[in-house]
Amino acid sequence: MAKTRVLVEFGMGTSLRRKDYTEAALRAIKDALWHNSINMAELFGFPKEAMIIDAEIGVQQPDQVDVERLKAVFPYGQPNITVTQGGLDVDKPDSEGRTVIANAALVVSFDIEPAQ
Repeated sequence: MAKTRVLVEFGMGTSLRRKDYTEAALRAIKDALWHNSINMAELFGFPKEAMIIDAEIGVQQPDQVDVERLKAVFPYGQPNITVTQGGLDVDKPDSEGRTVIANAALVVSFDIEPAQ
């Protein structure tokens, strides 16, 4: 069996006032998840739990993201989450605050026999 990519989805999330990198990342994941209604598992005859989900999250301060909270948002499958340097922090011109922007890339794969 070989891990085979079947779907890639992207999302963006923000924390407008609280500078909460985890919340921005959660919103990015939800944005990506809610963009699709493809029933990949059923299409291939697998249970939903067989979905291998590799999520890469980009934020300016990766060490401030609670990965366990991110894993909890996935309704099924086997999420593997990597948080990397990315996203964007935008300073507010009228105050000391900033807006945090997170990006998410979700890759769904299955262990599938290679086609002959």
